Amino acid sequence: MSCGTGSRPGASPRVRARPKFLEILPPPPQALPAFTQDITPPDLSPWLTDHCGIPGVVHHEAPRPGPHVVLTALVHGNEFAGAIVLDRLLRERVRPTRGRLSLIFANPEAFARFTPTNPVASRFVEEDMNRVWSRQILSSPRRSVELDRARAILPVIETADILMDLHSMLWPGAPLILAGATESGRRLATMIGNPPLVVSDHGHKAGPRLIDYDRFSDPSGPYAACLLEAGAHWSADTVQTTDSAVRALLRHSGLLPVEPAPPAAASRQLMVTDIVTAETPGFRFVRPFQGGEIIRRRGTLLAQDGPDEIRTPYPDCMLVMPNLRPGRGQTAVRLARTLPTPP
Repeated sequence: MSCGTGSRPGASPRVRARPKFLEILPPPPQALPAFTQDITPPDLSPWLTDHCGIPGVVHHEAPRPGPHVVLTALVHGNEFAGAIVLDRLLRERVRPTRGRLSLIFANPEAFARFTPTNPVASRFVEEDMNRVWSRQILSSPRRSVELDRARAILPVIETADILMDLHSMLWPGAPLILAGATESGRRLATMIGNPPLVVSDHGHKAGPRLIDYDRFSDPSGPYAACLLEAGAHWSADTVQTTDSAVRALLRHSGLLPVEPAPPAAASRQLMVTDIVTAETPGFRFVRPFQGGEIIRRRGTLLAQDGPDEIRTPYPDCMLVMPNLRPGRGQTAVRLARTLPTPP
């Protein structure tokens, strides 16, 4: 487990269990449950050809100057709610009133492998595309489908002033915006306003995400990025949440005209303090927690990982996107505390 990603009261969430505890929990189930699928993959064939020099990337530029806003979908091939929204914007012929808008379908090869009978299998082809975003990895001689594609779209990423990466969740949880570790990311997420849950974090042990790329993670830089986790992968509500967030971003960045709207809910800011990584193949939670749950008591048992117990290190601890079936080395859950409400 990696921890210490923010200042926090309390001890480490990982403690060595008493031997008798090993008999309390049943062994982890082997098969994934069936997931409800309310949406179907969109037809992206009009956009996966070469529009602007890079297949799967579409640019629109206004005559008036303004920021370059980049929207990315399909970094994970089975998370296509964001692709539905980008496809919708393109078919509606949405154009920026100023600045530049770039829409990126990031991993079309993984998306092409999606099948409803095994919907989790098309997350990527060879490796997780959202763990490769460092200059060291991108400039290395290593090759994969995802790395080659990341290098292909990198010139667009390098010119983005504002980026929002569109994702969804396999396991149940409240929609949220991941703001990374910078104040610029938190401001961007708060500006979008929907969903109102904003979580600051330091990414994953397995590798840097797109929003962690140094263009956006430099605390002194002018650029900002955030990651939308809009809800369950294949839910119609997730498409609606994504559509609302995307249009709010475009309005607030000046690329679309401002429209009258009811006041947005006040954002709730949290900071991830601990990242719990599964260290054994037998990691299992004591019950199927949902993302966004608040565990009121310090020391509450959350999971067992081999001989270790995972317990809440402080009261009022939020569980961020628990992965109910983590593989060894994967993030199982992030633990977060509420930040003071900004003035």
